[in-house]
Amino acid sequence: MDQTYSEISQALAPYFDGFYQGDVETLKRIFHANAHLYSASDGPLQDDPMDAVYARVAGRTPPAANRQRRLDSILSIDKSGPESALVKVQIAIGEKLFTDYLNLLRIDGRWQIISKTYTYVPIEVEVEVEDAASEAAE
Repeated sequence: MDQTYSEISQALAPYFDGFYQGDVETLKRIFHANAHLYSASDGPLQDDPMDAVYARVAGRTPPAANRQRRLDSILSIDKSGPESALVKVQIAIGEKLFTDYLNLLRIDGRWQIISKTYTYVPIEVEVEVEDAASEAAE
């Protein structure tokens, strides 16, 4: 398999960790400064620049704080050249399971998300009970 697929998978770790932990600085490692997020899940087109996204992330309780079970998943990677890829992922935040389509470009030697289109479906929040039970026993 092409090594690029592994590089892209590894490059997305800050994406999953940043949203799970609510860590804007971690997210800035994968999103290009000029990236935008697009959705029409709630009706009209929503077009958010990164400053708005970072403010939303910083202003909410992160899934990690509630011990929400992680549902991070890379569903597909479509590489169309040595510097361009489309990655389909899933990630849970609160009561929503998001399906995200991430457009990545390799810029300055690293993969960066330049745009994201997303949708979501409601889910029941599951928490990591093993961790909570072991901490309660301590």
